[in-house]
Amino acid sequence: MSSPLCFENPPRLTPDYGAGTVQEFGGLKTYVTGASDSKLAILLIADVFGYEAPNLRKLADKVAAAGFFVLTPDFLYGDPVDVSKPGFDVEAWKKLHSTDKGKEDAKSVIATLKSKGVSSIGVAGFCWGGNVAVKLASSNDIQAAVILHPGPLTIDEIKEVKIPIAILGGETDRASPPEQLKEFGEILSAKSPLASLVKIFPGVGHGWTIRYNVEDESAVKSAEEAHRDMLQWFTKFVK
Repeated sequence: MSSPLCFENPPRLTPDYGAGTVQEFGGLKTYVTGASDSKLAILLIADVFGYEAPNLRKLADKVAAAGFFVLTPDFLYGDPVDVSKPGFDVEAWKKLHSTDKGKEDAKSVIATLKSKGVSSIGVAGFCWGGNVAVKLASSNDIQAAVILHPGPLTIDEIKEVKIPIAILGGETDRASPPEQLKEFGEILSAKSPLASLVKIFPGVGHGWTIRYNVEDESAVKSAEEAHRDMLQWFTKFVK
C-alpha cells in the first residue's frame, strides 16, 4: 500500500518531452529511448504520477546515452494520480493500480524484450515503481534492480530478493525511513554472495530523485548523485 507521501509534490507532466519516442511495447504505451538493437535493456518504472514526468524521461535519456535500450512504460494506463481533480479517490485509485498488477504488466514487457533478443535486463523503480521492482527482484527474469525511495516495503519482500539490488533512500523520507532501509540492508547482506547496496542520502525526502526542482542546485546535485549510483549498478550487473 502506498504511503500518503507518495501523492505529494506532483510534477508537471509533459507528454512530448525527451529525445525518445512513445510507441506500443509489450501491449503498453511506452517511452522508448536509446539503441533498439542493444542486447542490454533498462526498464524504468515510474511513481504514481506516471511516465510523462519530464525528470524521469530526462533520466531515461541519460541511461540510454550509456548504451542501454531504455523503456518507461505507462503502467498506469493513462491514469496517473491527480489529487487536484475534484473528488479524486485515492483509495479507489490504489485498488485499480496495484503493484501486483504492475508486476504482471512488467513481466509482459520483459518477455517482449527477450523475444527481441535482449539478453540482460535491469529494472529501476521509483516510489510505487520501486515496490513493483522489488517484486520483480524475487525472480530471475531480470539481472539487477535499483529501488529509489520506495513506498512501504516488507521484510518478507526483501527476503525474497534473488538478484543484485541497490536501495537508495532519503534521510527524511517517512515513507521508507532510513532505519527500516538499514534493516533491509542487514537482511540482504546476510544473503551472501548476493550483491546489495543500501545508501541513505542526507537532507532529502520522498521522491527526491525524480520530483526535484531543476532550479534548486542542492536538489539537483542529490538527484544526480543517485542517478550516477543507479547507472553504475546497471553497468556492473547488466552486461
